[in-house]
Amino acid sequence: MAKKKESKELVKVEPSRAISPFEEMERWMDEMFRRPFSLFHPSWLPALKFPAMKEFSPSVDIFEDKDDVVVKAEIPGIKKEDLDVKLEEDTITISGEKKTEEKVEKKDYYRLERSYGSFSRSFSLPTDVQTDKAKATFKDGVLEVRVPKTEEAKRKARKVEIE
Repeated sequence: MAKKKESKELVKVEPSRAISPFEEMERWMDEMFRRPFSLFHPSWLPALKFPAMKEFSPSVDIFEDKDDVVVKAEIPGIKKEDLDVKLEEDTITISGEKKTEEKVEKKDYYRLERSYGSFSRSFSLPTDVQTDKAKATFKDGVLEVRVPKTEEAKRKARKVEIE
């Protein structure tokens, strides 16, 4: 006797708390800036996707390593020449452009998952740094920027004994 397979349905989970009007407005504004023409697109039409407009935002880690502040960004598939790093007082800005490899117009794609476009991310550094002594390396898709702390910032740090 064959076992009968049970079908499992996906259930949409609703938020457990009410969304405030401010949160709803913020979500609406985010959607509007991310996809400006979505307001003119009826919900019953299939969404059109434009690969050139995909969002591209590298993951970034910021930490202290001895006397340096280190900023590491994962930026796969981009060339060193297409990156720009700027330091202004306590802010670092990493920007760049990920370009397509080739332009093919006569192919019928069923799926296109390569992302490309420009990005720019800015971060406040956690302590005072010597921007004129910053060094950057780019290897295997990982950008690493090391910025030495100022002497004053080094003196501010002290070990606290636990009782």
